[in-house]
Amino acid sequence: MKHPCLRDPVSSNGIYGWQNSLKYKVGNFRAKVKHLGLPELNVNCRKIKSAADGPPTKSLKKAKKSEVNYLPPHPQGETDETLEKERVELLYEYKKRDNTKIINEKMVKTFSLRRNDVILNKPAVIDFKARWPAMFELSQIEEEFRRITLKPLQSTFLGKLDQCTPRLLSLYRRKGGAVGKKLDETLDMLNEDNSIESRREAVIRGLILYLGEKTEELIKDYKVFDDDDVGTVQEALTTQVLNIFVVSKARDGDLQKQAGIAIEGAEVLFGIPDVAHACTYLMGLIYALELRYPNKLKYTFEVFQKIFLELEDVNQKVSSKVHDLKVSLHA
Repeated sequence: MKHPCLRDPVSSNGIYGWQNSLKYKVGNFRAKVKHLGLPELNVNCRKIKSAADGPPTKSLKKAKKSEVNYLPPHPQGETDETLEKERVELLYEYKKRDNTKIINEKMVKTFSLRRNDVILNKPAVIDFKARWPAMFELSQIEEEFRRITLKPLQSTFLGKLDQCTPRLLSLYRRKGGAVGKKLDETLDMLNEDNSIESRREAVIRGLILYLGEKTEELIKDYKVFDDDDVGTVQEALTTQVLNIFVVSKARDGDLQKQAGIAIEGAEVLFGIPDVAHACTYLMGLIYALELRYPNKLKYTFEVFQKIFLELEDVNQKVSSKVHDLKVSLHA
């Protein structure tokens, strides 16, 4: 009301208004920063892209899941060669016991090199694990996620999951039809064990069904009674692309559960206590390894990212299913 000229992108005397001025100002700033060698701006430059990449709009490398530090520059005074030496030293330090402090320092220092590896080279997960074995420690997954998004992983995910649990359980019980029957079967596990771990697992399994997706696309369940069953599980993992697997082992009359994560047909983690923690570490690995969400679970992972981790990408619209769920949770 005080400055009516701001409502019109073009002023009355024909000079471009504040919107265009701001656009060009930001564009000029990005051009100056690109000349200083900022990797996030240089990575899609015509001069750097190979002929196989095609036009600049093809295979653009940019933050797609609200990453704050997507492709950071090297620390001052460091180069690819010096950081590669740090990586080799890290391999030796990782083999030592009680060496957490040095490993943490070297992982922080080599963060930019690791992001270059992931985004520019796109290695297979098994090859990346051989180069960066420390990255697959539970504590380092948490720290890498914090470096990329500036958010804590477990406390954010599990805290929001617990906060949404009462409302989600209410939505599940009100759901009708075939999906409602499957949800009732999933919630029956709470009658046998109503611990916080079982409650979180039931909510996650129910969430997948509620969104119209299949639980087995994310969580694979196996029961192990002897060594032959172990071999069967290992063989089954070779066909999994991005999954959580839960192994129930019979011991002293009880079934003891442990969860693991398989990516690109290889077991990358095992010994996770429950499904909910496995989901948090899977999200951490997705960010650390720059993995895409599976198409058959796109709504589930969108909820993990935008509701449980509260990482909203302003450049991408929220799907209608996730939007409706978000409204229902706050109703």
